[in-house]
Amino acid sequence: MAKKDKVKPQNLHPNHIGIKEAMGYMLGDAGNLFVLTYVSSFLKVFYTDVLLITPAKVATLFLVTRLWDAINDPLWGAIVAKRPPGKNGKFRPYIKWVAIPVAVAQLLCFIDVTRYTSSTALVLLYAYITYITFGMMYTGINVPFGSLASVITDEPEGRTLLSTFRSIGGGIGGAAPLLLAPFIIYDKQPDPTDAAKTINVANPKGFFLFAAAMCACAIVFYLACFASTKERVKSAANPNINMKEAYKGMFKSRPFIVLAITGVLISGQLQFASLNQYLYKNYFVNTNLSVLGTMAQYFPMALMILVTPALSKKFGKKELAGFGSMFAAFAAIACFLLRGTFKPNSDTKTTVIFMVTLFIIGFGYSFVSITNWAVVADVIDYQYVKTGIKSESAIYAVYTFSRKLGQTIADYGGLMLLEKYAHYDASMANAGYVEGVSDKILFICTLIPAITYTLIWLLYKFAFPLTKERLEPIYEKVRADNEAASKEAEAPAE
Repeated sequence: MAKKDKVKPQNLHPNHIGIKEAMGYMLGDAGNLFVLTYVSSFLKVFYTDVLLITPAKVATLFLVTRLWDAINDPLWGAIVAKRPPGKNGKFRPYIKWVAIPVAVAQLLCFIDVTRYTSSTALVLLYAYITYITFGMMYTGINVPFGSLASVITDEPEGRTLLSTFRSIGGGIGGAAPLLLAPFIIYDKQPDPTDAAKTINVANPKGFFLFAAAMCACAIVFYLACFASTKERVKSAANPNINMKEAYKGMFKSRPFIVLAITGVLISGQLQFASLNQYLYKNYFVNTNLSVLGTMAQYFPMALMILVTPALSKKFGKKELAGFGSMFAAFAAIACFLLRGTFKPNSDTKTTVIFMVTLFIIGFGYSFVSITNWAVVADVIDYQYVKTGIKSESAIYAVYTFSRKLGQTIADYGGLMLLEKYAHYDASMANAGYVEGVSDKILFICTLIPAITYTLIWLLYKFAFPLTKERLEPIYEKVRADNEAASKEAEAPAE
């Protein structure tokens, strides 16, 4: 008897996906965040405390590399968009090809080259080369990875499922460096001003060993993602995309413009939060608080992941993100206003209040984070319906650049504030709390989040136009066009 083909129930979307497929996609973002979070959160400390590059020079380095990204990211977007699909699809092959280069590029960033040269210029040159290389390789894998979600499925619930599991993967990859690195990259030494106390000092070998661990984890997870995902939505066999028209359409689109601005703010705030490493080290004088800070950020997300898909389906992604960002904004403002009550040197009451505010911020932000990538897919669909141009990778490349722009503003602005306003210098690498300097670090690290989260809330609440009701006809149009394209591709040639 012939084996019966598996037929999906008629009430299911033709490109319906389940947990297995979402978990496969999840692995890719875990790979991304293993390397990106370690670089984003700890590379500046490595530069200032190990390579002894001044904060102002580090800030300039980040600024210059992002200027190159203004060319690099759209270039990657065009390369990916114009490449025809092969036997492994249009986007999946990049995950296999770039997995090892991006992971190794991250590792090279954490080599202590001061062991081999005393030339400040050579040390700085090495930092530029390795960081720019990492940025280029990361874009080369992240643009196709992000675009992949739009071709795994065009089912709205499936998109939310992918975004939810991407957030889980990001949580795994992001939490690992933040939770584990402080125990490996810092050594405890006696406080030079008080022998009864200890301070945390950067350990060059620890930085490199942890980078090697993240390198290995990223490669494994990337390759597992490649092996466990499938492109269901057909891509054009011979893509002939007018990139000029595609980019022109983006910058005339209110949904895309708001998405890009929120991308700047969201990524900027996540990057700015890495300055908390200086806050823990030089105000609270306890780098282990980084672990609690990470738990405050990710534990609420772990809880909200269980309910966000259902809430998103009922209320809408824009609506849910607006609600969550309001909570984050109010908590961040409260943290800034309460800073005058915070006492330095691991005061218990102070740290409890600070961590509670971080937890509330994490609760609110979790709705934004979990739905964010589904919102990007919605904007891609909106642009297709509006312009008739399928430009997943082009849109994702520009969105990626907007997030990098946010990181640049956060890094450059934060480091300049650290040096010019707080007067942080090389002497602070081996110091704990220093009156005046440490207090200004606290001011910076509480004021900026209050401003940023408030702007994110206002944009989602009042500016982003893609409500639940407005998206429904867009989903129907995209589904109908994709079904027609699939039937055309499967029809026998005459």
